Amino acid sequence: MSQPAAPEARAATLLRRPRLWLVPTVLAGLLALLLSLLYMGGIVNPNAQLRHLPIALVNDDTGKPLPGQQQNLGFQLTTAIASDPAGGKAQWRPLTPAQAQDQLDSGKVYGALVVPAGFTDSVAALATSGATRQPTLLILTNPGKGSLGSSLAAQITNRAAHAASLTVGRQLTASAAAAASPTAKLLLADPLRIVTQAGHPIGTRSGLGLTAFYYTLLLVLAGFMGGNVISNGVDTALGYADNEIGPWHTRRPTVPINRTQTLLLKMVMTAGITLLTTTLVMLACVAVLDMDATRLPLLWVYSYCAALAVGLGVQAINAAFGGIGQLVSMFVFIVLGLPSSGATVPLQAVPGFYRFLSHFEPMRQLSDGVRAILYFDARGDAGLTHSWIMIAVGIVLALVFGFAMTSYYDRKGHKRLTPQPA
Repeated sequence: MSQPAAPEARAATLLRRPRLWLVPTVLAGLLALLLSLLYMGGIVNPNAQLRHLPIALVNDDTGKPLPGQQQNLGFQLTTAIASDPAGGKAQWRPLTPAQAQDQLDSGKVYGALVVPAGFTDSVAALATSGATRQPTLLILTNPGKGSLGSSLAAQITNRAAHAASLTVGRQLTASAAAAASPTAKLLLADPLRIVTQAGHPIGTRSGLGLTAFYYTLLLVLAGFMGGNVISNGVDTALGYADNEIGPWHTRRPTVPINRTQTLLLKMVMTAGITLLTTTLVMLACVAVLDMDATRLPLLWVYSYCAALAVGLGVQAINAAFGGIGQLVSMFVFIVLGLPSSGATVPLQAVPGFYRFLSHFEPMRQLSDGVRAILYFDARGDAGLTHSWIMIAVGIVLALVFGFAMTSYYDRKGHKRLTPQPA
């Protein structure tokens, strides 16, 4: 005689069970709190957090010292600026013009303050009838380092240049003494013209230096989402997860397979499918949206390897942590990666916790390489060499960690679930 069917549960009854609420409430609350703290904590006050932003300081002045002085004005100004690092916000780097341009071209500095040739002579001529041009200080920006980083550097260099102008003005006003008219003294009080221009220009379709960040984010998301889709798809096809679409529910017969072989299958599929996803990402960005990009073969190879490293990492984490693997990999690759990438807010302008994360967080390692390819002529010293190394390290770690965990589970006899009959 068949057993009577159990009555269907009702939502109103289940809602009265405190244990049903406990886990979702705690997890949702923790996620909301952590996401808020991590994301907003990295960008809420970059000016207050700013420390040691690298800026080139160039003295190209070859003029003779003014009467009664041992060094020309260019030397005096750059020495004074270098000795006062803007309250610790700037890391002034005294460089030659060639060295400064090289560091701008490789993304090692966020900008430059240049005292041009003939500066002392043009200042000395101001107090005479032979003045033909206003003395100039040149500020060079580096938009390839991102709009915010370049802007912060421009703010610091502008303040330093204005302070230098007032210093020169005091000297000129004192030397002019009573001979100058009140109008002349007013003009001499702040005599320098400050000119700002791009020291390393980038294309107009580069998102003001933000396409590198968003392209990196696309690669990370392609690897992250692709890895999870592949993982779920394989589990469903092998009968280890239900397939539910709308009102339709199916469960395939379970294929006998251990954890190690399952992970191998998922990783091989990840390597194959990532070829498609990264190609589509690049086609959409470069061919359809006309993003400024050169060295396209290199960009494609790099994009594939970067997304593959993320995808393999996702598979390893899912294999090790099971059901919560997607949450763990989300924190590893996205939640902790975005604020510590240094791609939107310079790492010199974020709290120390994020600078610590940047040493190993994948998004930082990948964004440096993308930035080097898109903006800095794929120079190795612009971050590309380091990025290749970290991609290789990431792939090796994913393989070692993933297979070490699945081999351990298999040796211990931890089956994923009891096989279901056909």
